[in-house]
Amino acid sequence: MSSKAELIKEMLEMQKKFADYEHKNGVDPQEYFTPEPGSELDGYRQKYMEMAMKVVDMAHKEAGSHR
Repeated sequence: MSSKAELIKEMLEMQKKFADYEHKNGVDPQEYFTPEPGSELDGYRQKYMEMAMKVVDMAHKEAGSHR
């Protein structure tokens, strides 16, 4: 399992790639929320959300709290 720092690093890399893609191509809401299969954004939101929730869970575990 990835450490929290590794997940955050990967998320930042994903954000950079997304920003680069957006600057070059523009992104409309339909493309972001319902991307075409095989497009660069296909699976992006889902993967990013899963990673973010793992980070949240790890942070709660470290703090001894829960969500």
